[in-house]
Amino acid sequence: MKKISIVTKSGKDILPYLDAAARLRIEVFREYPYLYDGDLAYENDYLRCYSQCEQSIFVLAYADDEIIGVSTGLPLSSADAAFQRAFSNHAWPLETIFYLGESVLLSEYRGRGIGHAFFDHREGHAKKLGYTTTAFCAVDRPETHALRPTNYRSNEHLWQKRGYQEHRELSANLAWQEIGHKEEQQNTLHFWVRDVL
Repeated sequence: MKKISIVTKSGKDILPYLDAAARLRIEVFREYPYLYDGDLAYENDYLRCYSQCEQSIFVLAYADDEIIGVSTGLPLSSADAAFQRAFSNHAWPLETIFYLGESVLLSEYRGRGIGHAFFDHREGHAKKLGYTTTAFCAVDRPETHALRPTNYRSNEHLWQKRGYQEHRELSANLAWQEIGHKEEQQNTLHFWVRDVL
């Protein structure tokens, strides 16, 4: 059995891992519920903002020497403007919030506690930096969606177990290329929030 290990990187130290993170995002987010038809060049450009922020974090999961998962985070004030607006429109102080970006993990390594490790490291990083709130968002999909797998399990149980509460008033609208579509599709994402303990 391969040895699982976790490594964290911040700021410019993230640069060597952008390509691996981009490839994982494309592979994992192709699955339901994101259905993302990704592009490597776009992904690298998107992820570069993490390497340009000193307070960012990449949590890298390895199986022996292979990167099999990555989880990201950075101050909300450095995140996408659509995510910032979700909070500023409701008078949340952006400077107190650490945004937990994407967590992607190859399917064969799920259910081994790596998801909890992703949260542990990012929340610990946010606490060390003095942030009082951590938040992330998830895409909305109806239960009747045509591409929803019959065995699909939401991560909501994990999020609730870790103390996160869904705030449906905090939403962002983003467009991305979806499998089976010629043009980008608009999607709504809602935030889950908890206090840093």
